[in-house]
This record gives sequence, C-alpha cells and structure tokens, in this order.
Amino acid sequence: MAEDQVDGMGMSRPRDATYGVDVMELRKIMEHHKHEGYDYVQEKHGGVQELCKQLYTSPNEGISGSPVDLEDRRKVFGSNVIPPKPPKTFLQLVWEAIQDVTLIVLIVAALISLGLSFYPQSESEGGESESEAGWIEGVAILGAVVVVVLVTAFNDYQKEKQFRGLQSKIEHEHQFSVIRGGQDKNIPVGEIVVGDIAQVKYGDLLPADGLIIQSNDLKVDESSLTGESDHVKKGEKTDPMMFSGTHVMEGSGKMLVTAVGVNSQTGIIFALLGASNEDGEKERKKDKKDKNRLKGEEGNGAVAAVAYRGSRTNTAGQNTPYVRDYVLSNDAETKVDIENIHPVVTGNNAHNNSNANNKVPEEGGEEGEEKVPKPKVESARKEKSVLQGKLTKLAIQIGYGGTAVAVLVVLILIVKFSVTKFGIEGESWTAEKTPKYIETFVFYFIIGVTVLVVAVPEGLPLAVTLALAYSVRKMMDDNNLVRHLDACETMGNATAICSDKTGTLTTNRMTVVQSYMGGAHYKSTPNFKALAPTIQELLVRSIAINSGYTSRVIPDKDGEGLPQQLGNKTECALLGFVLDLGQKYHTVRDEVPEEALYKVYTFNSVRKSMSTVISMKFGFRLFTKGASEIVLKKCNYILDCDGKPKPFTVEDQEKIVKNVIEPMAGDGLRTICVAYKDYHTDASTKTEDSEEVMKDNHDWEDEDSVVQNLTCILITGIQDPVRDEVPASIKQCQSAGITVRMVTGDNVNTARSIATKCGILTPNENFLVLDGKEFNKRIRDANGEVSQELLDKIWPDLRVLARSSPQDKYTLVKGIIDSKLSTSREVVAVTGDGTNDGPALKKADVGFAMGISGTDVAKEASDIILTDDNFTSIVKAVMWGRNVYDSIAKFLQFQLTVNCVAVMVAFFGACIINDSPLKAIQMLWVNLIMDTLASLALATELPSMELLKRKPYGRTKALISRTMTKNILGHSIYQLIVIFVLLFEGNNLFEIDDGKYAKIHAPPSQHFTIIFNTFVMMTLFNEVNARKIHGQRNILEGLKRNPVFIGIWTGTFVAQIILVQFGGTVFSTKALTLDQWFWCVFLGVSTLLWGQIITTVPTAVIPKKICWWRRKSSAEEPEMEEELEEEVDGMPGRRGQILWIRGLARLQTQIRVINAFRMGIDARYDSSSISSMHSYHSLQNQKHRKPVATAASPLATSGEEGGASETQF
Repeated sequence: MAEDQVDGMGMSRPRDATYGVDVMELRKIMEHHKHEGYDYVQEKHGGVQELCKQLYTSPNEGISGSPVDLEDRRKVFGSNVIPPKPPKTFLQLVWEAIQDVTLIVLIVAALISLGLSFYPQSESEGGESESEAGWIEGVAILGAVVVVVLVTAFNDYQKEKQFRGLQSKIEHEHQFSVIRGGQDKNIPVGEIVVGDIAQVKYGDLLPADGLIIQSNDLKVDESSLTGESDHVKKGEKTDPMMFSGTHVMEGSGKMLVTAVGVNSQTGIIFALLGASNEDGEKERKKDKKDKNRLKGEEGNGAVAAVAYRGSRTNTAGQNTPYVRDYVLSNDAETKVDIENIHPVVTGNNAHNNSNANNKVPEEGGEEGEEKVPKPKVESARKEKSVLQGKLTKLAIQIGYGGTAVAVLVVLILIVKFSVTKFGIEGESWTAEKTPKYIETFVFYFIIGVTVLVVAVPEGLPLAVTLALAYSVRKMMDDNNLVRHLDACETMGNATAICSDKTGTLTTNRMTVVQSYMGGAHYKSTPNFKALAPTIQELLVRSIAINSGYTSRVIPDKDGEGLPQQLGNKTECALLGFVLDLGQKYHTVRDEVPEEALYKVYTFNSVRKSMSTVISMKFGFRLFTKGASEIVLKKCNYILDCDGKPKPFTVEDQEKIVKNVIEPMAGDGLRTICVAYKDYHTDASTKTEDSEEVMKDNHDWEDEDSVVQNLTCILITGIQDPVRDEVPASIKQCQSAGITVRMVTGDNVNTARSIATKCGILTPNENFLVLDGKEFNKRIRDANGEVSQELLDKIWPDLRVLARSSPQDKYTLVKGIIDSKLSTSREVVAVTGDGTNDGPALKKADVGFAMGISGTDVAKEASDIILTDDNFTSIVKAVMWGRNVYDSIAKFLQFQLTVNCVAVMVAFFGACIINDSPLKAIQMLWVNLIMDTLASLALATELPSMELLKRKPYGRTKALISRTMTKNILGHSIYQLIVIFVLLFEGNNLFEIDDGKYAKIHAPPSQHFTIIFNTFVMMTLFNEVNARKIHGQRNILEGLKRNPVFIGIWTGTFVAQIILVQFGGTVFSTKALTLDQWFWCVFLGVSTLLWGQIITTVPTAVIPKKICWWRRKSSAEEPEMEEELEEEVDGMPGRRGQILWIRGLARLQTQIRVINAFRMGIDARYDSSSISSMHSYHSLQNQKHRKPVATAASPLATSGEEGGASETQF
C-alpha cells in the first residue's frame, strides 16, 4: 500500500499503521453544532488539517483512490450505501392478492357448493350423474381463484423486480465530485468513503457527513433535518459541520468526509424508519422486547440505541441531549428497533411520498407527562395525475353499476325460484330438501358474485402498470429518466411547456465571439499583444480568479476535437477566451490557490453576478463579473486603450448599451461585463481616482458598499448556438397543440433572438416578449399581490419571459395551471436546472430537470430527468405520454365492451331462463385470460408520429370520448343481438338440443357452448378493433410493429380451441363440430365488418347525456376524489359499500407496487438527502408538543430558496 504521503497522488494508510480516529469518535464529532463543532475538533484533534492526517488524506490531493485503500476504508468506516428494504417474497405477494374481498366471497361460495355436493341426495332429487358432477364446479371456481391469485402475484413480482432494476440505475446516475490522487473526479455517491475530499457547490445534495476545509460564501438549507427553513451560513471557524441530506443553496467549498452510509445522518434516519435491512425474524423479536430503548431510557445492553444528534423534551420542558454510543460500522449491523418510532412528515416533504400519510398514534407519556393528542398529519403528496383522477372516478361508477346489477341478478333468481317452488308448485321447505335449496341459493349467489367480478375491469390496473412500466423502460432509451411513473401519462396531456434556454434549446457549448475593451469592439479574437499591459494583466487575472475553480477547459484527448468544458459553461467560455488569447489561466490559479481567496460573493439569481476579493501588497483587489446591464450600472470608470481608468458617465453607459450590448444581444449573444476595484490600506499608495482607501472598520459582509464604483475591464458576447433539431421539435409541439414558452434569465434581446431562431416567435404574429420587471408590473394589483385576472390577460400571448427570477417562473406556472380560461384546463410541463427552480418544478404537472447541467435540488424536485438536456427528448416524452394514455383508453374500450355484454347476458339470462348463458367458470376464464392478455397486448403498442397530429386531451376531458362511447355501445349491441339470437333460436338454427332451463349440475350442452365460443370469438376480433380509438378505418395499421399483440392474440385463439374441445364438465363445454366452429368464427370476424359500419356513423349522433361519466363537473372532481381516497384508505365501517369500494381497492392494491417504487425512487435516488424526513429532534418535538398550524407560501413550503434559475449572469 502507498506510504503516508505521496505528492500529487493522494494518500492512503500504511500497512503497519492504524487510523488515528475511529468510527465512534467521528460520530461524536458530528454530534456537535456550529462553533461547538469547531472548538471540539480544535481541542481534541488539533483542527481539520490534523484530522485529515489521522485519516491519511490530503486536503489538496485527497486519498490515493487505489482499490486496496478504498476497500480498507469501507471495511473500517463502512460504505456509503444504505441497505434497502428487502423485496416482498412471492408468498407475501400471494397473500396480498388473496385479500381481495370478491375472491374471498368466491372462495366461501365455492367451498359451500363443494360441501353440499357431497351431501347425500335422494334419487328423485338429481340422479347419480348430477351428484357426481356437482363437485366439479366448486373445484373449478377454486382453481380459477388460485390461477387469478398466482397470476396477480407473479405480475407484481415481475414488476417489482423490473422497478428495482430501474431504481439501481437511477442510483448510479447520482454522482458527486471528489478529489482523488490530486484529480477532480465525479463518482457515484455509493463509492464515496471516509477520508474523501468532496467538492461542494450550490445546488448539491450532500451524500455524506463532513467537516469544511475551505468555503466560499457557503449557505446550507438544513430544513430536512431541523425543520428550520432559514439558510445556515457555514464556514471553517463559524460552523464547519456538514450533514448528509442537506442542500447547498449558495457558495462552494471543500469538505472532509467523516461519516457515510448507515453512520451518516441519512443512514441513521433510514435506520430509525426501518429502511435498513434487518437480520432475520429472531433479531427482530429480540429487539421488540426492549420497547423503551428509543425513548431515552437505558437499555439492558443487548443492543444499544442508535447514536443521533438531537434533543428530547423532559418533563420540565427543557431540552436535554439525546446521544447514544452504539455505532453502525457496517451494513450488516443495522439492527434498530422501530416499534416506538412514529415519523411525522410535514408539508416540506421534498419528495411528496405516500409515507406522508403516516399517522402518529396517541401514546401515554412517561410518568409525570401529559398525554399528548396525536397531531393531524397533512398529506404532502402531489395532486393526482390526470389519468389517476379519471380512473378513480371511473372505478367508482363501474363499482356502483356492477354491484347494482349483481344484487339484482341474485334477487331476481331467488325471488323467481321461491315464487315458482313455494307459490306456484306449492312445495314446502322440509329438512330433506334443505341442502338442495341451499345449494340452489349458493349457485345463484355465485352467479351474482361472478357478474360483479366481470363488471369490474380486473385488467385495468394491470394495463396501467404494464403501459407505465413499458414506457418507462423505453423512455430511458430516449434520454428520459422517469422518477415518478405518473409523469409518463401526464406528459401526454401537456398543453404548455415552459422551457429554459441554456442547454435545453441551445447546445450549452459557449464561446466568446465578440468583445469590447479599451474602447474597441472586436468581432473576433483580438491580438493579445496589441492590448495595453494593464488590460492584459487584469483581463487574465480577473477571469482566472473570479471563476469557480471547478470550471476548467481541458484539451481534447485526440487533439482534434473541441476542448472539453467542465463546470459552469459561461465561465468555461471566458476561460476559453483566455486560452484563445494565448494565455494560461491555470498558472494564475497556481499562484492564487482557492484557499488564498479572501472573500467570495458567489453567483445567485438575486445578484446575477460573482465577485472575488484577493489580497494585494497595497491592500485588496475586487474582481466582478455578471450580467452586463447590472454590472455596468455599478461602474463609474472604464479602462481606455492605454489601460488607464477614465470616468464612465451615465451617457457613456447608454452609448455602450446602444452600440455594443444591444447589437450583441440582437445576434443572440449573452453579454457579460468584467470589472475590478482596488482597495488600499494606506492612502499614500493610492494613484488613481478609481481606487479607494479602506476604512478601519471596513465591513466585507456589506456587499452593496463593497461592490460599487467599479472599473469596467471588458464586455464579452458569448454565443450559445441553438440545437439543430430544436426548431423542428418546437414545430411538432405546436402542431400537436402544445404552446412552448421560453423562460430565461438572459437579456430580453438575447432571448428574443434565440426564440426567433427556435421558432417560438414567428414573424407577423402578435406574441408577448416581457422581462421579469414588466411581467410583475402587469400581473400585480394595487396591493402588490398577484392577480389571476391580470395574469389571465398575459399568459395566453406570452412566449418569452426574460430576466426572470425563480419566483417569476413559479408565478407563471401556477397562474397557467390555476387559470380557467380554457375549458379543458391547462396541463403544464416545466424544465429547470437551478436550485431555485425547485418550486416551479414541483408546482408543474410534469417537472423536467437537466441531467447534465441541473443541480441535485432541481433533480429532486423533478418528475423526469433529461439525461441529455435536450428539448427533443421532451417531445419524445410527449409521444410516450400520449401513447400511455391511448393504451389505457384502448384497453378500456375493449374491456367495457366485454363487461357490458357479459353483465347484460347474465342479467337477462337470470330474468328469463333462471340461469346465465355464460357459466361462472366461463366468465372467470374471460375475466382472467382475456383481461390479462388483452392488457398486455394493448399496453405494448409503440408510439407513432400520428400521436403528435392531434390536440392534447387536457385536464378535464373525459377519459372515455364520444367516439369510444359509440364503439362500446355499437359493439355491445351487435354482440348482445348475436348472443340472444343464439340463446333463443340457436338450438333450432343448429338443430341441436336446447340448453335452456337445465337443472343445476346438468351436463354441458352444445347450445350453450356455441354461445360461449361465439362470445369469445367476437371479443377476440373486437380486440383488433380496439387498437384504434379515434375513428380510424385502417385497424390493421401498425400491427406488424407489435409482435406481442400478434403472439397473444394467436395464443388466446389456440387456448380457446383447446378449452372448448377438451374443457368438458370443468369448463361447462361440449366439443363442437367443424361446421359449428365455422359459424362461431364467422360471427367473430363479422365484428370487424360491423366496426367499419360503426365508424361510418357520425359521432355527433351520440348524445352527450349518454356519456354518464361526463356528468360530474371538474370543480367537483377534487372533492369526490379526496373523499373517496379517505374512504378507501380508512375502509369505512359501512360494510354495505364494501363491494363497490372493492373496485377501487382492487386498483390500488395492484398498483401498490408502483407507489412503492415511486417511494423507492424518491428515497433511494435521494438516499443521500433524506429530505423527505425530519431529524429525530423534529420527531421528538412533534411527539411532545401540540401541532401549530402555519401558513406557508409555496416557496417556503418547498424549502428550496436561493440559488439560480439558470447557469447564467
């Protein structure tokens, strides 16, 4: 292994040495807060530098990064991986599937039927053949239930397996910058080890705990741990403690990693909340015995409580330290009792996970404490997606209808039987006939339950799951990394896209193409030697020093391609300008290392500039760069051609703006102004009027007084070309009914030029281009409040919002979503890359974060991550979203036709012939096989460009359109006519025995077999019709592109042949002749011809009142959905509603794996953040005090303030 110090190659522990500090001591360090932490490290370890030596790492070079050293550190200090919760076993999924109420009812009914079949009967009551066949139906229904349960469990198992694979990919995508072997490297957060030197910058989510080595204007949002939204200022001496899961909101710096994985704040909270893997049932039972352990009482020594920084409230109301000594040194030791942990997740839950609904049970306090009432926990989930809301509504309506028909069928059968037997025939109920009557009633009950089974579309949740899962995996190939599954289908309904400019519409490959310095405007790179010596020095030093030291320009490896730009692209453009001038910026940085910088005012969306103060012999020098019109206003001097400062009047500024900045912006260039100022400690050294003598009490924290009276060095015009494919993509969006708006922080002229090149603005059209100031002026009333009425006058015509703040972006997005100008309501997608884009990304229906340039905060707030930062990928997301929506609609059209026909046949059969022409086992076959396979076939259609040729559905448009209603009613009528003709005349047409009025357990007849087979054939061919839902005539178009559909359709056809010919008594079928098969298939194929006739019928002839799912107004929808959600989650006591509630419960049960995946994505993708959870300190406070209702603004609730909306000035 490497020696103690290896210059330029990092450090690692010698073989014969031990680390100077252990895990326990590192955890103890992190228990201290603010200045106490600094004092403790100084007192116990001699400072951070000495601690680095004890961990065998270098503050500048980092660790060596050798595999042996990394493995050694993981072994001693643990790895930065939190063991995931183990997946559910197949048997657990089977047990969950069998909890379905309807399946339980079927099982009970089948068992009763089975038991009665073995009860001895007299010869006159049925005969030997009937009694022998009596048990078959009961066994067949039980077998069908077993198949349903196994298929459901297998589907859930497969889905969870796929989702975990996707989850692991997302985890790998999350990377962090560290220094190893003297080189900056981006590594997956799971590979970070104790001793790493991590480079933090604004927008980062810290993946581990650490101590600050060096910082520049560093501010951190610790609300995820403390609940306090105020940003905490960090510094080497003020507050050096950095905790995992917190957000860096401003500044930059370096930190020494001191705790990872289960020993970090993230790991501790995950362990407390049960996210860590537990080692077997025995250990869990053992832990449960010590129930008071986590309440602060001393344990029996078996397993000590987890160390955690925080406090608990004692009986006197004082805060007492809550610190324990148990150390989780590796993943296997994560055994934590969570019996008494009841996390309260409040509104600032950054993930909107479903665990926000966790309720805190009432508990009696310890002796002497009052009993604390349980706080009401508000759900912090995002609003339901468009499709979820519509499916929820539809499930209720289907549940009501199905329950009503099922109850009617049972009542009609029982009443008719009773009237016939006991009224007309005059029989009496005797003990001998009791089993026979009960068996008859059970038979009727089974028919009723089977009608309910068929009525509720069992394949719907499977179709939703398959469509979403299939789309998610395919979208990854199109550079869309989906974090929330419902974002897929929501994107298909998008009516507006608010897009960033930099990197999304443009290439994010910035270069300086124009410059103004020394009174000359250069349209190409100037001759450096021709510049005045003062300008030469100031230009190179200002750019090299007053840029993030993580921003670098690296030559192409082959020496042929363009140099590689790392870090902030604007800064890279300026550094590239220095290189183009033939100078070397890194030599200046070697001379003035980052540690030597006296003061840094980092860029943020408020400043729109960055300033750095360095020490000089005469005092201090301030460098500033930023948005040209902002920095120029702070300049009182400008360097002339000789490099001498000359007065820079307001008139001179206006000339520069008119003759230099506006022409640059008109060419689509981003304009950056670079300036400086000298501060002298001694008045005798001052030589120019532009220089200032420092006062004795000079306050460097007063930025406004420091950054003023500047001297302008140069103005640059930076080109960021529009992506070649963007204009065509925007045109596609516009033809698809989607309005694209550009929201940028750039100059209004630059934004207008880029928008014109993209096609967002077109000639001779009256669209609005506003800057942030004018935008706010137009939308605010006399009281300064945002008025929806005023906003509604602006947003329809607004196409470009320039010089916008994150608050402006949020206001625009919220205003469009809340607006009721359009009948279908707007569905808004937003792109963002900066920390402060978080609120807008969260408020949007679909938030897109930039995978390359985006900050971790933006990614966390988003629904989809664009891995290539390309607008074209958003268009692909629209296609996939519409495809998901259409896939569900196709399945619904097919499924509701099947359900409608099956229910009507069962109902009228019960009314007329006291029996259902479709037997219980046959309807279960249709319900299981047809639904499951049809959902798979229709959910795997690939999207086509045809999807972009129609308008979006919008927020309030019914899921089932009038065209679909026409198709459902038309095909239902055809199928019902065919089935009833076969029922009443089929025996005469085919010259076979009549199957009507047969006794219970009578042998199967060809008559009813023909009805069953014809129904299946019509259903199969109608599945082909269902592929088109917009009235297209060519139903076979695109069929070759879907081999899954062809395979499933063919397989189902073959299975039906086998079932009919060989099903026998089990499936109540009797083998058919070839002639009979021909007629069954002919009637099935006729469905295709009938479909063409239906298409010919104008949709307008369908009255809107027939579409009963349209009756609920959009304003009532949220209340209804919320009410339903409460009922289903709480399972109301009124058992009479259980059957119709079962419809939605079934949907939610089968989609539970999606919700679990969504939680997993949020938690594991951001496992380094745990921002959806409070610290134990917050949990304890919640348990020991009454909840206080607070009104928070959307921005405050999100906990994501500060930062930048775009990486620009």
